[in-house]
Amino acid sequence: MKIKSAVFDVSAPDLKSCPAWALPEFAFIGRSNVGKSSLLNMLVERRELAKVSVTPGKTKLINFFIINDTWSLVDLPGYGYAAVGQKTRDDFNQSVSDYLSKRKNIFCVFALIDSRHEPQRIDLQFVQWLGGCAVPFVLVFTKTDKQSSASSEANIALFKQAMAGWWDDLPQIFTSSAKTKKGRPEILGFIEQTLASHNRAG
Repeated sequence: MKIKSAVFDVSAPDLKSCPAWALPEFAFIGRSNVGKSSLLNMLVERRELAKVSVTPGKTKLINFFIINDTWSLVDLPGYGYAAVGQKTRDDFNQSVSDYLSKRKNIFCVFALIDSRHEPQRIDLQFVQWLGGCAVPFVLVFTKTDKQSSASSEANIALFKQAMAGWWDDLPQIFTSSAKTKKGRPEILGFIEQTLASHNRAG
């Protein structure tokens, strides 16, 4: 897939504020500091489409971008951030929960996991919850350039082992690096294939 255009459309604080359109949506979410903004910018080859910050939890709204005038990339607030009060944190979690469990035109959710770490409880809990939302999702293990391939593969294997007790069929897994652009063809190819299969089915 060639990215010809990537345009910010709107930021929504909750589900009812999300755009009233039928565009296919591909949503990206991960724990704070997982490298989500860098990954999104790498995918669309726009340096500042999504704002990169050294402060975890910078994304606080549901951000919609229109890609190639045909589908929407959705940048969701991260989970596990600490720089907000409890009431705001609950509001964030509720808006993300509502979006993921009730939004009708989500074609796939990309759950981002930091490949440098052994399985983290918060990531496992989120993925398990996501599996109950009846929404298609895949896993993207980020920051693979930060360590050896063997280390990344070992942590991914542990994560898969932890998930094996929940489902017979594990979600598809991608590995990525915003620095080396690893995973970009595979992720964009998956999005292209998903759009094509929905068009055929429709």
